[in-house]
Amino acid sequence: MAFPEHGIKADELLARVTDLGHGDIDWRGGRAFSLVYHPDDEELERLLHEIATLYIHENALNPFKYPSLVQMESEVVDLAADLFHTQPKAGTMSSGGTESIFLAVHTARSFAEKNEGNDTPNIVTANTVHPAFAKACHYLKVEHRCAPVRGDLRADPEAMAALIDANTILIVGSSPCYPFGVIDPIADLAALALEQGTLMHVDACLGGWILPWWERIGESVPPWDFRVEGVTSMSADIHKYGYAFKGASLVLYRDPEMVQHQWFVYDQWPGGLYGSITTAGTRPAAPIAGAWATINHLGAEGYLAKTEQVRDATRGFQAGIAAIDELEITGEPDLSVFEFGAAPRSGLDIGGVGDVMDDRGWNLDRQQGGLHLMVSPYHRRMVDEFTADLADAAASHGESKGKAAAYGGIADLE
Repeated sequence: MAFPEHGIKADELLARVTDLGHGDIDWRGGRAFSLVYHPDDEELERLLHEIATLYIHENALNPFKYPSLVQMESEVVDLAADLFHTQPKAGTMSSGGTESIFLAVHTARSFAEKNEGNDTPNIVTANTVHPAFAKACHYLKVEHRCAPVRGDLRADPEAMAALIDANTILIVGSSPCYPFGVIDPIADLAALALEQGTLMHVDACLGGWILPWWERIGESVPPWDFRVEGVTSMSADIHKYGYAFKGASLVLYRDPEMVQHQWFVYDQWPGGLYGSITTAGTRPAAPIAGAWATINHLGAEGYLAKTEQVRDATRGFQAGIAAIDELEITGEPDLSVFEFGAAPRSGLDIGGVGDVMDDRGWNLDRQQGGLHLMVSPYHRRMVDEFTADLADAAASHGESKGKAAAYGGIADLE
C-alpha cells in the first residue's frame, strides 16, 4: 500500500471509517459477550464522550503541567483503595490489565532484588491464570511456574506450594479466573505466601469492580481483597465492570511504599532527569479522566443497580442453558463470567452450536472446552432471545467448522 500523496478531506475519511466499521462486532445490539462491557446507560455514555473530547490532546507524562490529571488519578487510586480495603496512595493507574499485571511482577522482582539480591526469580500461579503473567515473565526474564487446578477448577494451594522455592518472588490467585469465572482460594494462597515469606498478588482485573457490589447485594463472595492478611498487591480494571472506556486499570498494594518499586528513574541523559511510574512515558489523559468521571457519576448507588442487572441477566442465561439437556455450565462460577459446553454423553458438537449462534449474530468466545460469556447490564434484555436461539442451535446444528479457541488475536498486516 503506497503512502498517500495528498490528504483526504475529513468528511470522506469519516465516511470511509463508517464503512470499515460495518464488519466490527455489534456490542450495542447486546449480542457480544466480550471486549466491551455494555452499561446500558445513555447518560454515562454521553458524559464519557464529552470527557474524551476534553482530554483527547492532553498528556499525562508530566504531572507538573497537568495538575488536573494528577488530582484525578490520585482520587481514583484512593477511591479504589477504600473499596478494596488498602491504604490511600497505595497504587497507580495503568493502561489495562496486562500493564497492571506487568507492573505487579516488575515490582515484585524489584522488591526481591533490593531485599534479597535474587537474580533467578520465579512466580507461581495456577494454569488458569491470565496469560498476561506469562507475558510479563517473558519480558522481565522471570520464570513462570504453573500448577494444575483442583477438580473444582480453582487454584490448588498444595500443588502451588510444591513449586515454591527460595527464588519465588510472587504467588498469584485469580478473583475470578477468566475461563471459568471461579474465585481461587485467596485466603489459603495468602496464608501460603506468609508461610513462605513471599509476596501474594490477587488478579482481580475482571472481578475487582463488581465483587464489592456483588457482596453488597447479598451474593456469596469468599475472601478475596486486602482484608485477607498476606495479600500484598492487586490488579483491577476500571474499563471492565467499572464501565469506564478502554485504557483504565489499577495496580494497588497493601503498603504505599511498594509503589516506589514501580518507578524507573534515569539521570544519564542530556535532556535531564527522566522518571516514569508505569511502562509508558507519554500516557493518554482521557482514560484517567474517564475513569474518574465514571466512578463519581455512578457512585455506590449506581454500581449496585448495575450489579443487580448483571446478576439477574446471569441467572437468566444460566437457567436457560440448564434447561437444555445437551448443555451444561462448566464448574460452579462465582460471578457473571462462565463457560458452558456439551453435557457428558450428549454427543453434542459444541463447535457446531457456536457456528449456528455466529450465523444468528451472537458473538460467543470459543474456549478449549466450550463457549464463553461475560454478562453486562444490557444483556438482561437479551436473555429470552438468546436462550431460544441456543436451544434451536443445540437441536439443529451441523458439524463444527473448526473455529479455533482464541483469546485476543493476531492481525494480518499484509
